[in-house]
Amino acid sequence: MNGKLRTYLFGTLLVALVGALGYWNVRPESFMERKPATTDNAIDFYVVGAHTLQFQEDGQLHYEMTAEKLEHLKASDATLVDKPDLQLYRGSQYPWHVRSDRGEVAPQGKEVELIDNVRIARTDAKNRPTVITSSRVTVFPDEEYAQTQQAVRIEAANGVTTAQGMKAYMNDGKIHLLSKVRGQHEVR
Repeated sequence: MNGKLRTYLFGTLLVALVGALGYWNVRPESFMERKPATTDNAIDFYVVGAHTLQFQEDGQLHYEMTAEKLEHLKASDATLVDKPDLQLYRGSQYPWHVRSDRGEVAPQGKEVELIDNVRIARTDAKNRPTVITSSRVTVFPDEEYAQTQQAVRIEAANGVTTAQGMKAYMNDGKIHLLSKVRGQHEVR
């Protein structure tokens, strides 16, 4: 093979190779640019053994909350909570005691989803206990309102009531049961 033909074939092969690399956009520096995978559930910070106190403007205790762990999700600005335990005083000496296995707090704490083994309890001034249990409850702290579509059990001093779904107005002490309401009460 003569030298011109060999140079021409080598040049053509080189041009084809460069063209193929350009076509497939394979550059040596692209192998070095490894961008971390982003996911919607990337945690940007966490807290172990959380304990929070919040006071009202008049200085009275509004609530005290503890949790085994908090994990903040960067993308959604939501917070995942393990074993939340809340004493909601609202300036009263008879707090609502709220706890569950897990929780999800929406941005700015506007909505709190309590998940698995939810228990909301309170003992009033006459030492009468009320215990509400469910598998899932959504709480709107600013409105002092809670709701669920799940089965609910309410144990009070005078009996037990079960229902499917509930709307609870904590400020007024009113509970609206949505359907399939059953009760067993003692008359005293």
